[in-house]
Amino acid sequence: MSRNLAQRIAFAVVAIPAVVGLIWWGGWPLAAVLAVLGVLGAREVYDLARRQQIEPLDGIGFAAAAAIPLATYWAKGSETRWAEPALFIGALWLLAVLSLAMRLRGPGGRPLPAVAITVFGALYASALPSFLIAIRHGANAGVKSWPLAMLALLPLALTWICDTAAMAAGSSIGGAKLAPVLSPHKTWAGAIGGFAAAVVAAIGLGSWALPQLGLHLDVFQLALLGAVLGVVAQIGDVAESLFKREAGVKDSSALIPGHGGVLDRLDSLYFVIPVAAGLFRLFGII
Repeated sequence: MSRNLAQRIAFAVVAIPAVVGLIWWGGWPLAAVLAVLGVLGAREVYDLARRQQIEPLDGIGFAAAAAIPLATYWAKGSETRWAEPALFIGALWLLAVLSLAMRLRGPGGRPLPAVAITVFGALYASALPSFLIAIRHGANAGVKSWPLAMLALLPLALTWICDTAAMAAGSSIGGAKLAPVLSPHKTWAGAIGGFAAAVVAAIGLGSWALPQLGLHLDVFQLALLGAVLGVVAQIGDVAESLFKREAGVKDSSALIPGHGGVLDRLDSLYFVIPVAAGLFRLFGII
């Protein structure tokens, strides 16, 4: 067994039960972990930008990345806490970013890319995964609840199954490359294998697990869920590769042994989680 594979297995043995327990618990602990991941992910985005001689406004970007998941949980289920305050606070934060850019960057400091990267880093790394709170606490579900926890875990499980099946199909079948410039090891065979596995797993897992918890999606809804997530998970993976190729790096960081950085681990989920939340909302289940 290679050292890299051993590190991956050791990390998974610890991480998977921790993720299940955290999502089952929900509430402030879940929001706090998402806040930490948001800050770490934003830092990696900013580090990639620095390789392109762009200097983001780290402090105010980190502040937003930390605040978004916490504010999302605080506001969940209350229109008076959510709609107008979010718009005003978001506008004030953007004005603060622009004001800092004027003071700290100036015309020669590439202020437009600095502002764009600062905003993008916080939204990409923190706002997108915060939709997990919308799933976990849909219908105002409280803490320590299995039904909504299982619903929140379903898109995570489908992403892992899609990724594993794509890797297996790609390595065993080979063939034409999916995106050779961005991700030279990915193939169309792998993409089709991952897509098919996501659809089958969505129907199988959803039909077995959700009814036992009082949640019901019909076969068409589950197939649609698997099909859409099977596509967007792979788009999210390749999208992050776009940033790394521009920066000329293999991994976004070396934070997680054997896995790279936070962006490398969550790239597919940045796309999957908000899309899954939208579909669950469309299906009327959250």
